[in-house]
Amino acid sequence: MRVSLNWLEELLSEGALADIPIEELTERLDMTGTGVEAVEKTGQTPEGIYIGQIKSKEPHPDSDHLWLTRVDVGEAGGEYADEDGLLQIVCGAQNFEEGDRVPVAMVGTVFPNATDDGKDFTIKKSKIRGIESFGMNCSMRELGLGDDHQGIMVLDQDAPIGVPFSDWYKAGDTVLDLEITPNRPDCLSMVGMAREFGAVFDVEPKRELEPVIELVEGDENIDDIATVVVEDPALCPRYTARVIKGVTVGPSPQWLADRVTAAGTRSVNNVVDITNFIMYELGQPLHAFDLGRLAKDGDRRAKIIVRRAHDGEQMTTLDQLDRKLGSENLLICDLEGPVALAGVMGGLTSEVEDYNIDILLEEAKFDPANVSRTSRALQLISESSLRFERGVDIDNVITALDRAAALIAQVGGGQVVAGAIDVMAAPIEKLTLPLRHELMTRIIGEDISLDTAKTYLEKLGCVVESGNDELNVTVPTYRPDLEREIDLVEEVLRLWGMENVEATLPGGRERLGGLTRTQQLRGVLDKTLRSLGLSETMTLPFSDDADLAKLSFEPDEGHQLVMLHNPMSSEQAILRPLLLPGLLNSVSLNKRRGVSDIHLFERGKAFLTKKGRKLPKEPERIAAVLSGLWNRAGWNVSSEPIDFFDAKGIITSLMDELNIDRLRMVEPQKDSLPWLQPGKAAVLMLGNAPIGWLGEIHPRVAQQFEIDDPVVAFEFDVGKTFKAAKADRDFTTPPRYPGIEMDIALVIDEDVAHSDIERRIRALGKKSALTDVDLFDIYRGKGVPQGKKSMAYRLGYRSENRTLTTEEVERIHEKVLEKLKKELGAELRS
Repeated sequence: MRVSLNWLEELLSEGALADIPIEELTERLDMTGTGVEAVEKTGQTPEGIYIGQIKSKEPHPDSDHLWLTRVDVGEAGGEYADEDGLLQIVCGAQNFEEGDRVPVAMVGTVFPNATDDGKDFTIKKSKIRGIESFGMNCSMRELGLGDDHQGIMVLDQDAPIGVPFSDWYKAGDTVLDLEITPNRPDCLSMVGMAREFGAVFDVEPKRELEPVIELVEGDENIDDIATVVVEDPALCPRYTARVIKGVTVGPSPQWLADRVTAAGTRSVNNVVDITNFIMYELGQPLHAFDLGRLAKDGDRRAKIIVRRAHDGEQMTTLDQLDRKLGSENLLICDLEGPVALAGVMGGLTSEVEDYNIDILLEEAKFDPANVSRTSRALQLISESSLRFERGVDIDNVITALDRAAALIAQVGGGQVVAGAIDVMAAPIEKLTLPLRHELMTRIIGEDISLDTAKTYLEKLGCVVESGNDELNVTVPTYRPDLEREIDLVEEVLRLWGMENVEATLPGGRERLGGLTRTQQLRGVLDKTLRSLGLSETMTLPFSDDADLAKLSFEPDEGHQLVMLHNPMSSEQAILRPLLLPGLLNSVSLNKRRGVSDIHLFERGKAFLTKKGRKLPKEPERIAAVLSGLWNRAGWNVSSEPIDFFDAKGIITSLMDELNIDRLRMVEPQKDSLPWLQPGKAAVLMLGNAPIGWLGEIHPRVAQQFEIDDPVVAFEFDVGKTFKAAKADRDFTTPPRYPGIEMDIALVIDEDVAHSDIERRIRALGKKSALTDVDLFDIYRGKGVPQGKKSMAYRLGYRSENRTLTTEEVERIHEKVLEKLKKELGAELRS
């Protein structure tokens, strides 16, 4: 909502906002729940422009279209004035006469960003066709007050000569761009904001905030011209209409164009601008139909029918698009078909165009939920639909209609037909709520008197009656958010100032706080990664289809990507199925900025769905990217580039901290993880269930993300991992008896993984005295056949209740070798 302070000051008492600095004003609005997103200065004319009067106008001796003028600007002429105190200015405009008062730019005046290439333009002493010129008579476009640049701006005859133009015209305005919460439709109007400003800053309006309506009706009655039938009163509780005959549609007067422009809307014509003006002034959207283009019945009356659309019914809206509709859409129709989408957009067949016409003016109350569904389904979100879907004031409908009809007749020269059509489903009933002092004090934590509360609520437009230690508050219909007693407490607190409440600890006995098991494990996860030297980051949950294509990512069978219906940009059209693309973009950005050593992790949600699901799955995942060095080399510290085993060590440390001992790392199936380098990748398994992956990013993928250095990454499912975490740790007493260590060197096929060997050895150890398995050497080369490798293990043996003999250990050692020979084809290296 754009709020013009010039417009606002017209509704408030004289100088109400003049003494409030803009910083204080915006801060106070923020504290009362109305966010200020931007402050914009508009219509600021450059310094050096004064009001002048054309004293003489003569043809230029060397041109058939230029004029030689002598202009009186008072003392502002300075050194460039002639002996009569007048400025000589060559002017090319044709729309002025001697005696006219015009804005004049003095020599030295700077027009910012005035040239085609965006540079400043300075008025200089110059010669035009051999005649000296000391200034410029200005058009509206040059002053930033409109688009007209064909002629100079001719001012009222009472404009004071020699006075700075900006002091007299007061075109400058400050516009606040406010974020209005969805539950405050009353704040989507200037009258509503004047009421809010009055309550927040304790200032009075100049008058009652009811609009001035100067409605003059003709002799003809509206019942002879139009009728209205509402077939679905649940979707249209109130529908009103008036007819204005003989309206000349054309450009708006300047005051009207200025108002709608300040509100953020382009001036179209006087009829459309009046409907927009009322919408911004009162928060009540209207629509104007060309009465002559509406189908008539046998009595030559236009018949308006408010009904649901038929399934498959079509209409062409004002944006010239054909819309296919269904029974959930509400239509405004004549006898031949749809002429408007209720609360959303008018139809092309009844558009108001530029000629003398009769107008049927509509003002209604539509069901907010229905308007919201329709506008979003058709992607037709407008200033009108935003107000209808939040809820317009049903009690103010006829007021807005009369105000608009009177203004259309005023600016368009038409005649308002006598009477108004008003179809209302049920009488308007206002809600009355109690406000108990005891409740208010207990909730707020401060003793605010009922008299103070009454003052605040009355400033907001409530009717308040004092009772026995409570107030009876009748809520105005423009405040649909005030539904319960607690809502009144919130309003009192909001205006009294939440920042004025003294901070205290909440009371209560036997209230035990604490984190859930999942929250505790998240803390362990994050703390461990930070202690290992990683920095936490946060990327957007949106993804780019191009980034997924770089990874050659495809969802698992049966799953689908989650596409956004209305993305902010094409680069954010998908909800991310994994965290890696965002982290790789972070690596790329850091590398381009000169950061070579990168250790980042992120914990967040990924998104996938299946056909038929209403909502996507949102598994929580954790991912990390590592590139460069862990630390810089020093005189006593060497440094190696980060590789696969650094990331593996991080995961091992994480599992130790989470007390998980069932993690396995297995080689991925071919092409299952196409973004990882083959031979430097692993699938993370808990039991037989995969939870994630680990590996070095494929150089091809890294290059597509504009990364030249190796990157190691991992990503796994947090929820599945936490399910395997054990709350209690197992502790054993130190061994009482000595152990025996024996080495075994195996020659085995190249494709056999260490994890397969270790798992088989440990399986045997569960039934024997085998306790430790450590790989200490891998050898390929002389003495080892092609396609084979030598892997040497140190095995530890120990008994808890006696000292083992060498013969016992050797028997177990032989069983280990036999198991590996039988299951993996291993041979003892000679």
